Amino acid sequence: MSTNQTGTGPRSVRTSGTAGNTGAAGMNRRDAIRGAAAVAGAALVLPATGFAPSAFGQDVAKTPATAPAKRLRLGFIGVGKQSSGHVGFFTGRTDCEIVAICDVDKGRRELFVKQVDDKYRDLKRADVKPVTGYVDHHELLARPDVDAVVIGTPDHWHTAILIDAAKAKKDIYCEKPLTLTIAEAKACVEAVQKHGVVMQTGSQQRSDGPFREVVDYVRNGKLGKIKEVYVALGGSHPVPCDLPGETPTSEIDWDRWLGQAPKREYAKRLGHAGENPSGYPFNPGWREFREYSGGYVTDWGAHHFDITQWALSMDGSGPVEVHPPEDAKADYGAKFVYRGSPAGDEIVVTHVQKIPFEVPDKKNPGKMQQPGNGILFVGDKGKVFVSREMKVSEPGEILAAPLSAGDARVQNFGQGKPNMHRPEWLECIRTRGTPVANVVVGAGSVTVCHLVNLAYQHRQKMQWDPKSWTFADAKQNEWLTRLRRDGFALPAIG
Repeated sequence: MSTNQTGTGPRSVRTSGTAGNTGAAGMNRRDAIRGAAAVAGAALVLPATGFAPSAFGQDVAKTPATAPAKRLRLGFIGVGKQSSGHVGFFTGRTDCEIVAICDVDKGRRELFVKQVDDKYRDLKRADVKPVTGYVDHHELLARPDVDAVVIGTPDHWHTAILIDAAKAKKDIYCEKPLTLTIAEAKACVEAVQKHGVVMQTGSQQRSDGPFREVVDYVRNGKLGKIKEVYVALGGSHPVPCDLPGETPTSEIDWDRWLGQAPKREYAKRLGHAGENPSGYPFNPGWREFREYSGGYVTDWGAHHFDITQWALSMDGSGPVEVHPPEDAKADYGAKFVYRGSPAGDEIVVTHVQKIPFEVPDKKNPGKMQQPGNGILFVGDKGKVFVSREMKVSEPGEILAAPLSAGDARVQNFGQGKPNMHRPEWLECIRTRGTPVANVVVGAGSVTVCHLVNLAYQHRQKMQWDPKSWTFADAKQNEWLTRLRRDGFALPAIG
């Protein structure tokens, strides 16, 4: 398949089985990377879970084989707004090289192929070759010289491509939210575990900003026992797509773009065919609709619910109860309950429109506001609010007091330097280490998002078992997946 946005010219189109086939040399480089170095020591504190240790990389090669290659070769599958930043980042590094770009939108594909080629020319990188463009992601994955892939398609394509990439032994950086359904989340974990690839979810808040510091305060008991958490995401759950059909103004394989989703006519708000990502809205229209994504609940939830799970030491686990809002028509107010967290005996997390806590309004100095985006942790010793802009505690002494040398710290690649999420992935590919947002983290966090969306969609209480990935009510287990369109079945894990 491919993605949300690109296209290909005659120069860049290849067929499966012939594209970029470097033979034994390509295979030897990737095998060298896989065999290199011992597992990096991770500072994750992991609860008992239903996942095998291999999810965290403990069963990969323990001793170096041959030295890792100096340069990793990357393929991009899906190049839209988010991938623009990734392409810019990776083309600026000499330890990796973008060799292939796949997208179903011809104009977008050709745009990014040209951008990468132009950037390498400007950097005088005589050691790189022209980038190849593809419509079908299987052709890109068939290249033996591709070591790893960056998946930036719309959400409803993530899982199928991730499974195909894992089976092809490509290491993976996949954008958040990781999946469209809970069953897909489980499949992602199984695929990465089975095929032993390094996988990083694009939940960059685990690497940047004040979140990591607040997580350390929560996990070290500086707020006391956590009782409640409030999460605001800037918006709510998705709705069914009802957009009128339009005629695309650029060449796009629309059937492939739809993939598993129901057949429907093209709509610009979904695909933006042929457009430069810098020219259309930051949040793509497809994210609003249930057929392709989970609205703000999975978009920002894959950040803020993710940080909540991290702070509560519940990675690899999850909530055990989910409650719809009391008002049957409300777009906010869904709650879920954690038990067994070292941070508190029973913790209720609520999705709210506004955080019930006042913080300084940066746009209006001297004034206070209830933020519409961020996380509030409430313990029996105080409260801490955190967002990308700030961290605030009540009383202020909580955050004013530095952590001691004896306090535990969460995994922190780069020692607090900004923009370390992608470099950590590259380092873990070379060492066969475990990224901070590994597949178990990404799958667990997106599952929380899906549980919240199911509460709004079905307005029923749910008893959830995160170890077995099942509901207590057998009928509710039908919600774990959804019908996929003929011809777009989820790949077998192999």
